[in-house]
Amino acid sequence: MKRLRVQLFAYLFALHALLFVLVFLLLREQPWLFIGLEVLLAASFVLGLRLQRRALEPLGYTQHLRELLQDQDYAARLRSSGGSELDQLVGQFNALLDTLHAERLRIGEQQGFLDRLLEATPSAVIVFDFDGRISLLNPSAQALRHREQLLQQLESLPDGASTMLSDPDGRRYRGQRGHFYDRGFARRFLLLEELTEELQSSERATYEKLVRVLGHEVNNTVAATGSVLESLLYYRRQLAAADGEDFATAIGAVKRRNASLGEFIERFTHVAKLPAPELRPCAVQDVVEDILYLYREPCRSRGIRIGWRHRDQAGPLPMDRQLIEQALQNLVKNAMEAADATQQERGGQAAVELELVREAGGMRLSVIDSGARLAEVPASQLFTPFFSTKKGGQGIGLLLVREVLLRHGFAHRLAPNAAGETSFDIWLPHHPAS
Repeated sequence: MKRLRVQLFAYLFALHALLFVLVFLLLREQPWLFIGLEVLLAASFVLGLRLQRRALEPLGYTQHLRELLQDQDYAARLRSSGGSELDQLVGQFNALLDTLHAERLRIGEQQGFLDRLLEATPSAVIVFDFDGRISLLNPSAQALRHREQLLQQLESLPDGASTMLSDPDGRRYRGQRGHFYDRGFARRFLLLEELTEELQSSERATYEKLVRVLGHEVNNTVAATGSVLESLLYYRRQLAAADGEDFATAIGAVKRRNASLGEFIERFTHVAKLPAPELRPCAVQDVVEDILYLYREPCRSRGIRIGWRHRDQAGPLPMDRQLIEQALQNLVKNAMEAADATQQERGGQAAVELELVREAGGMRLSVIDSGARLAEVPASQLFTPFFSTKKGGQGIGLLLVREVLLRHGFAHRLAPNAAGETSFDIWLPHHPAS
């Protein structure tokens, strides 16, 4: 704008200077006409300067508005010049600034609310930039353990879908993938919500109801089938000896399968009917010693070494001894079977060892086996009903163990360790039993 003002001034000056030179020729012949024309030219020059200023004044307001917009100073206002034409322009500019200021306040309030919401929410929120890199992690996402493993489980999840996840510590999450638009382009975000006690109780109640219904129907069928099979054996005497033997063998196989089905549903019913723990002072090392004594002979007969790897002294802790015993028996039994299977496949010394280690905040109890069954198992499949790494396994033992530990509030993790072994770790809180 300054350059345009200089150009217009130069044009007016050059034009009036030329006219002054032409009028100067009349000085000798008509002096009075010369004086009149000179006065007229001076007045024209002054008028031109005033018109130039007024013509460029809207551009000045426009430039000032542009500077305010660049600085995002929406609270400032343009002052009126007193001219009716310019007042309309200034009014429109100020109305635009009012709108931008109000919109900025609204967006700022919304952003502040969103920031506080992201800080307060227990759900982990992870936002990606346009290139797929993480650009935002709320506090819950920053504190999330095993974040990379959970993100890997969500890589193939389509937009708008949700799924259940598990981390190596046994925590369960509901993961959801979505997107939003930023400046016209889509950006992805992930929402990870850990299953709270309320959600787990709701899930447990639904699961228990389903198991009761299935158990009722299966048990009725098993009982009726067993009765019919017993009745069929009555006709064995009416058959030839060879045919009677085959007939009895077939009926026996069906009876065993029928009984196996009954045992299978009974185990699930037992998990669903698991009682609430009755906490009493209990020395966990004594519980482990009993279990080691129980499995010493089965391990010796299979060539498996079983015993303590390391043991720190721990005082009595509040727990339900019967439930903890049941959970640890499942863990030791699974470890023994995994070590035995790995020994048969690869050879070497099979071992099942336990550790009771004092750590900051409490004690860690670990059941370690020399098997390597979890090396290729995705973390999302651990603690999943019906999933098992054992041939013919039903996937119920770990489900019971997790249920017992959750009801005690004990954090736990199942994962391969650095030595290639499989370790089930349980963290026991460090506070005296009451």
